[in-house]
Amino acid sequence: MEALKLPEIDYGALAPMLILFGAACVGIVIEGLVPRRSRHTVQLSLSFLAIIAAFVMVIVEHGTRKVTIGGAVAVDGPTLFLQGTLLVLGAVSMMLIGERSIERGGPFVAQAAITVGSQKDLRQAGDQPGATEVYPLTTFALGGMLLFVAANDLLTMFVALEVFSLPLYLLCALARRRRLLSQEAALKYFLLGSYASAFFLFGVALIYGFSGGIALSEVHAAVANPTQSEILLYGGLALVAIGLLFKAALAPFHVWTPDVYQGAPTPITALMAACTKVAAFGALLRILYVAFEGVRWDFQPVLGTVAVLTMLVGAVLAVTQTDMKRLLAYSSIANAGYVLVGVLALNKEGLSSTMFYLVAYGFSVLAAFGIVTLVRDADGEATHLSRWAGLGRKSPLFALTFSFILLAFAGIPLTSGFTSKFAVFGAAIEGGQTWLVIFGVITSMLIAFPYLRVIVLLWLSEPGETTPTVSIPGFLTSAALTIGVVATLALGVVPAPLIDLTRDAAQFVR
Repeated sequence: MEALKLPEIDYGALAPMLILFGAACVGIVIEGLVPRRSRHTVQLSLSFLAIIAAFVMVIVEHGTRKVTIGGAVAVDGPTLFLQGTLLVLGAVSMMLIGERSIERGGPFVAQAAITVGSQKDLRQAGDQPGATEVYPLTTFALGGMLLFVAANDLLTMFVALEVFSLPLYLLCALARRRRLLSQEAALKYFLLGSYASAFFLFGVALIYGFSGGIALSEVHAAVANPTQSEILLYGGLALVAIGLLFKAALAPFHVWTPDVYQGAPTPITALMAACTKVAAFGALLRILYVAFEGVRWDFQPVLGTVAVLTMLVGAVLAVTQTDMKRLLAYSSIANAGYVLVGVLALNKEGLSSTMFYLVAYGFSVLAAFGIVTLVRDADGEATHLSRWAGLGRKSPLFALTFSFILLAFAGIPLTSGFTSKFAVFGAAIEGGQTWLVIFGVITSMLIAFPYLRVIVLLWLSEPGETTPTVSIPGFLTSAALTIGVVATLALGVVPAPLIDLTRDAAQFVR
């Protein structure tokens, strides 16, 4: 009888994920042992140290190309690049979360305060420090995202999907000033995630029936030499893709995404807009480029139609929005369509340009939501567009910063938005997907209208009595805004270093 052979484990390659999961577990212990008044400092410091240590390990593993844990995890160029991206964007998100959580009343309320009924109790809850469990939850989510982009078999990918999704459901419900709206957003996001998980898992079952395995290399081999009915193949691919399209907020699977963005605490919305998109597209890239490359001519037209529909839905519905967070939500949907255009190039330039786009968009959207957290009145954040009228005259510096970010979203030259769109469109043309580029250019012109409308509202409208002021940002928010704006400008003016880095990383290992 042959002895059971345990899989080889490369702990160095797994170190970034292990560090974050370990820090999250320590954070849970801290919740029970450290006095409440000290938890913010301890938890925030622990989270930053874990992210920094994980990022250092990503740099140390640069150039690694291997599979570990019996082929369940792949560490290669795209894995390390996307993990580094997630850690940097996660650190900037943590700055926004830490700043708002530390403030008196903040957007996060302790769990006990969620159940209070009277306004008096709610005010007393607002005088207490915010919910410090936000830090280990965020760290767990980031750790799951790192595993998601590294997963080399479908079951590991499903586990990672659940690991980073469950904390996000809880984080969406932690808004203090809009408790009911926040809890509604959490419930809707939970339902969305449940649908995504169900589709994904059913697709895994069909693919296993087709290939006899769940490793992406086994699926690739079965696609190249099919021995089972191809109905299982295409059904499984469709269901797995639907599960990932839900997470990436691509039409028609974007339903409730604007509601979630609007109801969740704004720093959490920023985290989801930047990091969840990187994780979802990272997994989609690995599945399409590694496992199903042999049927590219079959799924390209279908996913191309999804990309066109997503760009149209995001661009057209963004025009009708009257709430700033919902406008940015539909902008995020449209940008997901542009990213998918790069994915469908299915060549090295497509992989490289997609990773570049995810980095560029991540920094810009974090800066945008960071500014939204600062426009406040006595009732909290003022997100209705009418409240932003004339804000450029009351707070010109922040209005100028927000205008610059909106111009980047519109794809104006000398911003990262122009460079990233140019990169994905160029890769798509090289990959024979010119029709997607045509729709991309048309929708880019359409979605420029709501951005320019906001800029006109900021600068050419008279401030009213209800126009809020921009609160003075603390150190962490100032740092987050500075990083976002500088990155948006730098990637538009001197994008070559990052483009070279993405090209060096654009090669999967099987």
